[in-house]
Amino acid sequence: MIRKIIKINEGKCNGCGACATACHEGAIEMVNGKAKLTRESYCDGLGDCLPACPTGAITFEEREAPAYDEAAVLASRAKSPSLPCGCPGTASRQIKRANVSAATQSTPSQLLQWPVQIKLVPTNAPYFHGANLLVAADCTAYAYGNFHNDFIRNRITLIGCPKLDEGDYSDKLTAIISNSDIKSVTVVRMEVPCCSGIENAVKKALLASGKFIPWRVVTVTTDGKLIE
Repeated sequence: MIRKIIKINEGKCNGCGACATACHEGAIEMVNGKAKLTRESYCDGLGDCLPACPTGAITFEEREAPAYDEAAVLASRAKSPSLPCGCPGTASRQIKRANVSAATQSTPSQLLQWPVQIKLVPTNAPYFHGANLLVAADCTAYAYGNFHNDFIRNRITLIGCPKLDEGDYSDKLTAIISNSDIKSVTVVRMEVPCCSGIENAVKKALLASGKFIPWRVVTVTTDGKLIE
């Protein structure tokens, strides 16, 4: 039958896996570092994967394709051994949660979205609209013990390492801030000099966006203390 279905441009795909995670039907898998539509009958043609793609590698097309097989999708979900991106599926996660100790359950994750890496998040993701934004050097979550409750809670989280990651974050952060109604920005960095890169990137992005947004910088010492 002729119907609407997604098309993936492998040349534009950067292998982030965000589309595979966004595809609740399991139609997309990561193969040799690239997203592929491996189950055409699992693609419902609604395109949840499109806004998740940070490079615009996914579009719609109308062509000959098998009909959407909802029964097969539901059966696959029931088994749910893993997500197409390789992460544990729903059933697997529920089993793991059941085995978590009561002590761990008393301090649940405060993370509101995925992915969290600055280089992987799509700039037009809907969760940015009206968000309080956290931009953090990735070491900070390990150095400061109460990071989830004090910083991640009620914020959209972006992390990166200005020393090890290639390029400058400022252009991407500018696009996120310019395209969304960000309410506030909190920057959390380590006290080490190389971490100034993440603070500077946020400053440049705020200036380039032309918006007046409340923002603050919190510094974490190497022994886990806060300097504000």
